[in-house]
Amino acid sequence: MSNNDDLIPDPMSDMFTASLWSAPKNKPLLLSFINATLTDADMTPIVEAKVLNPFNIKEFVVSKSLVLDVRVKDERNGLYDIEVQTTGHKAFPNRVLNYWADTYCSQLVQGSPYALLRPVISIVLTRFRIFPQLQNVHQVFELRARENPDIVLTDQLQIHVLRITDAIKKRLNRLEGIRRDLLNWLIFFAFGGEKTETEMAALTHDNPIIQEAYAELQRFYADEETREKFKERQRFIIDYEIGINASREEGKEEGKAEGKAEGKAEFLILILTSRFNGIPQKLQTRLLALTDNDQLNQLADAALKCDDLKEFEKSLKR
Repeated sequence: MSNNDDLIPDPMSDMFTASLWSAPKNKPLLLSFINATLTDADMTPIVEAKVLNPFNIKEFVVSKSLVLDVRVKDERNGLYDIEVQTTGHKAFPNRVLNYWADTYCSQLVQGSPYALLRPVISIVLTRFRIFPQLQNVHQVFELRARENPDIVLTDQLQIHVLRITDAIKKRLNRLEGIRRDLLNWLIFFAFGGEKTETEMAALTHDNPIIQEAYAELQRFYADEETREKFKERQRFIIDYEIGINASREEGKEEGKAEGKAEGKAEFLILILTSRFNGIPQKLQTRLLALTDNDQLNQLADAALKCDDLKEFEKSLKR
């Protein structure tokens, strides 16, 4: 790997994880990670994992999406949405639920019975501190009755949050009880960018799956084109965050909710204009008329994820 810059391999990069899971040759790694998460929660492992939205780094447009999630189908048609979150914000739970809902609703076609809907399991790796009042590194969220938590409303929704930050901070007491397969993956995501191959092998008991994941990490960051795209994406995300913060500050200075909404709408127009070389005046007028800050936040994500303006306008009509 070139030493002419300070870019350190990051196993928590969503570009890397999307590339890792999407490669057909890495299906054993994808199955290992999903099953490690499931079995740690005393759930039945799967035997097939088909990636529904393969990621190709060579064709990736940096400004296309703020979040790179990987959607997977198992042999029972159950769905999994896997994503990495390294930057925290208050709307994080809402965003995770939105991605779960988007995956769940993607199963519906006009006239199809609800009985055909299959469960969707979200697996989210986080690097930031979240739910500090909870002790376990691996948290599972479900829909349960408040009167009797043993009663689950449905098995269709389950969200697993793997809090890698706890491993990074070496809070080893929180790693107690984690099954070895998942522990190995947590160690990889926490330390894969800073440990040598020998050190990683020792930490993960020479696990061949993790050794291959480590090798993939090194290969990914050794590619110069990939490194340049990674840097470009870092700049894009920084610019996005600066724009969001600027719109918030503008709202604060004006002291009005209208000011906040207007700033977010203007930044949303900027995103769309940049991605699609301009947008119709009619659409600009509609966006500037929006006053719901939560809706504008969701539309900002949609603007970065959509393939064209028609797809974006569908989000606007929801």
